[in-house]
Amino acid sequence: MLSPNVAPEIIDDLRFDPPLAVTGNGWVLVSDRIMGGVSNGAMTRETIAGREAIRMTGGVSLENNGGFLQVALDLGEAGAVVDASAWDGIRLDVFGNNQTYNLHLRTSDIRRPWESYRQSFHARPEWTTVFLPFGDFAPHRTERPLNLSRLRRVGLVAIGREFEADVAIADIRFYAASDAPGG
Repeated sequence: MLSPNVAPEIIDDLRFDPPLAVTGNGWVLVSDRIMGGVSNGAMTRETIAGREAIRMTGGVSLENNGGFLQVALDLGEAGAVVDASAWDGIRLDVFGNNQTYNLHLRTSDIRRPWESYRQSFHARPEWTTVFLPFGDFAPHRTERPLNLSRLRRVGLVAIGREFEADVAIADIRFYAASDAPGG
């Protein structure tokens, strides 16, 4: 049996009623409006191309120093951390509108809302499995290294440019290198 803070493989496979995830927490939509921006988005649970999905849609605007929409999920109970150091990265099944999106990670070591660890990926208009190795996550506005034993939150983010976001996720989980293509 895993200790309470060791990260299990599955982050969310959408087996529970929305917005509840396998982690026991709910997915939430966050936009730049919390900081005065004007981006406008929505989060829905729907069937896309035959798969149950969490879908984020909306307009990302750079007005008023804005520029993001995000669906986020806390990984531990009541904001507690999980230890993902036994894993090599995160894989997700995504369906999008041929745009680039980010996956952001937050740890308990960072406090400011603009700090995160980020990696970009392309979301094609078909279900695709994307593998994001932890070693490729770049620190954003923090000098602290990514501490995998203190992961707190994951976020699927449309950010940094004006565009219409339309991206869905059907499964998100940690993976070992042997599970990745070429592993």
